[in-house]
Amino acid sequence: MTSSSADAAFPYVTGRAKGYAPDDVDAFLERAREAYEGGSDDLTAADVRRAAFPLRRGGYDIAAVDAALSRLEDAFALRERQTALSELGARAWVGDSRARAQEILDRLRRPRKQRFTRVGPLRFGYRVDEVDIVADRLVRYLETGEGVSVAQVRTVAFRMQLRGYDEAQVDAVLDGVVDVMLAVG
Repeated sequence: MTSSSADAAFPYVTGRAKGYAPDDVDAFLERAREAYEGGSDDLTAADVRRAAFPLRRGGYDIAAVDAALSRLEDAFALRERQTALSELGARAWVGDSRARAQEILDRLRRPRKQRFTRVGPLRFGYRVDEVDIVADRLVRYLETGEGVSVAQVRTVAFRMQLRGYDEAQVDAVLDGVVDVMLAVG
């Protein structure tokens, strides 16, 4: 550990529990701070959302780091939205957001059990029924504004099944939903 618990950015897990490697978290947060304060677009809200850290015994508390990353992602998304509005203008920005939302909606409106590619016969993927339930809820959100929060989309988890949906494809659509949600504020 490079810092004492008194000056650590996050609480440490105790006992034999594992948490995020503090050096990796601290380095990422420093990079994010420099990018944000410097107005650089080297790091985006999507990059923050995809940040992953190795686990180690006695590391940073995962929930505390994840909560901070969610706030950081929101800050980057707000900045990106403001930049897009000033560069594109409101009309073009709204049109772009609608186009992205429509693309996602078209995918999620596919028939149940056919929304995503299935993995091979001896591989595990996301449970089809669980993904379809979430997809139905996201369709209602995109069509009618039915309440779904960014946090709910960020933290959705699926069990695994043989011949399930391809994880990367489902995750990419969920990332797209989060992008749209953050874009429209």
